[in-house]
Amino acid sequence: MKLNRHSKIVELIGKYEIETQEELAERLNKEGFCVTQATVSRDIRDMKLTKIPAENGRQRYALLHTTDQSMNEKYIRVLKDGYLSMDMAQNILVIKTVSGMAMAVAAAIDAMKWHEVVGCIAGDDTIMCAIRSVDDTLKVMGKVRKIVA
Repeated sequence: MKLNRHSKIVELIGKYEIETQEELAERLNKEGFCVTQATVSRDIRDMKLTKIPAENGRQRYALLHTTDQSMNEKYIRVLKDGYLSMDMAQNILVIKTVSGMAMAVAAAIDAMKWHEVVGCIAGDDTIMCAIRSVDDTLKVMGKVRKIVA
């Protein structure tokens, strides 16, 4: 069932400019998949979907392809484009982004596979990164500063 749902999600985001989890859940329900927003949220994370600019000035979901050699450059560009500021609280790194860019920036950070980063949780404009230690948090902040400088 999950594989069928993921296939349908790929089809839907390719066909429509879907901006929110609620819109995606609604379309899936119309297609006969009984899903909640929580299920869609997990699917988005599992499928590594990201938001990209849409033609209408809004944003839409798209697949984040990781097979391209130039992906590191793309991740760096996403981080540069979305980043506003960061601060730490022990081993938690909080990154502020342009509104609507947190998920894309978090996906970029996760995709960089920095050993120090355990994982990221993203909202609309804020990311919380769990870092292995306080010292590692300082290292990650240095890496981010070098990228966005």
